[in-house]
Amino acid sequence: MNPDDPRAQRTRARLRAAILDLAADKELGSITMAEVARRADVNRATVYLHFPDVDALVTDAMEDTVAQIARAAALCPREAPRDRAPEPLIDLFEHVAARATLYRRMLGAQGSALFATRMRERLTAELAARFVDGSRPGGFDDVPAEMHATYLAGALTGVIAHWVTGDRPAPAAEVTLAFWRLFRLS
Repeated sequence: MNPDDPRAQRTRARLRAAILDLAADKELGSITMAEVARRADVNRATVYLHFPDVDALVTDAMEDTVAQIARAAALCPREAPRDRAPEPLIDLFEHVAARATLYRRMLGAQGSALFATRMRERLTAELAARFVDGSRPGGFDDVPAEMHATYLAGALTGVIAHWVTGDRPAPAAEVTLAFWRLFRLS
């Protein structure tokens, strides 16, 4: 299979849409490849031709979203006031709030470890790149930039997971400001 073939690209797009629709309706662990095939209106063998399992498919389907989150986190100006979260961070948490069910399913106890890892890796890469470009806050010269980025990426992933899986999630604005206050100190 040639991934650049327009037919393969259309099929992959249908599979991504199908898994996201299914994940909006039910827990990831209960979704089968046969259900994905039916929802995408393709043969089950076609699904396996493109993705080995539901976890790989859902992680691939969320790739653009993960990239958006990583870019938003990396764009936060560190000099912004403590009591006013920067717009990219506000946008990030509002994005997650609007898709809270999906993120709860992705980052919850029965979620996708592959997705959580991918999210953390993308965040680390974006933050490390910003640090190398000179956007790293002062006072951390004795800590390797990639370790600093990994620390912040883990914190953001953990806060988002805690927030969306909680019994009574706080409003996005409240979580954003609390995270910003912690983030800008690190």
